[in-house]
Order: sequence, then structure tokens, then C-alpha cells
Amino acid sequence: MVKTNEDMGMEIFGFFTEVSIIAQLSISLFERHLPEGLTHSQFGVLNWFHRVDDEATPGRLAAAFQVTPGAMTNTLKRLEAKALIKVEPDASSGRRKRVTITPAGRDMRQQAIESAAPLLAEFVEAFSAGAIAGQTRDLAKIREYLDEYRYRESIRLEPKTDKKMPRSG
Repeated sequence: MVKTNEDMGMEIFGFFTEVSIIAQLSISLFERHLPEGLTHSQFGVLNWFHRVDDEATPGRLAAAFQVTPGAMTNTLKRLEAKALIKVEPDASSGRRKRVTITPAGRDMRQQAIESAAPLLAEFVEAFSAGAIAGQTRDLAKIREYLDEYRYRESIRLEPKTDKKMPRSG
């Protein structure tokens, strides 16, 4: 039997529902294992510096995490108060700020990962490493597609002006 567009739509909706539930459950589990005083969003920023780049503007981080600039500023202030990041004026711009991770921030990220080791060990016992590796590759492709889609949509939705506005990050 040939699947209809409606059938495919329901399958895709079901897929994203499962991904959303997995995200909620895994974040909740991971947060319980984080070092005292570190939130999931704070860990996310520290991990971003490990995965993506050595420095960023607050605007670039807000865009990457799809949060408001105010929400990102709040997270950055809390990380800076713990000396896990450094926020400094950008030498090339009087208004922009540059955010970098400190050695203490790198250590905290590593400590957070190590504190989740018991949870990860139990997970590895329940699922084969090969299956997880294959799914990780597939999920990375989906993430890359959605990230590119988000970028295309942001360009499409930008107000039309005669001047080309620089991207925030």
C-alpha cells in the first residue's frame, strides 16, 4: 500500500514527538548529575565553546541557542560571576562584547561530563554502541538540515531594506 502525504506527515510528526520527549527526559536526567550550581543552559554555553568556536558575541550565542538576547545575557552574567567565561569589550567595536571560556569553564564542562558518567555507563549497557553511532550520524544530518532551514527562514523573514545588515554572529 502506498503511503499518503497524510500518512507521511503523521510519521514525521511522530518522529519529532519522540525526539522532543527524548530531549526533555535526557535534559532532566543530565541536570540531576550536573555539578552544584550549574544549570543545563549554562552547561550548554560551556559545551558550545568546546564544540563550535573559541569566542562569540552574546548575539551569536543567543541566535545559536534560539533564545532572546536578554535570556542569553542572564546566562552569561551567571557564568561570568562563577569565572567560567570572560565577557570583554570588542576591540574593533565600542558596543560589541566578546565572550570566551576560561580555563575554569573548560574544567567545569569536563567535570559535568564526568559527573554524568554513571548515567552514560547504564545507557551503554542498555543500547549497543554501534546502534547509537549510526543514529547519531542520522540525527546530525537532521540537525544540520534544520539549522540550515532556520538560517534560510531568518534571511527570508528579515525586513527588506536598502542596506545589507551584518549577521549578528
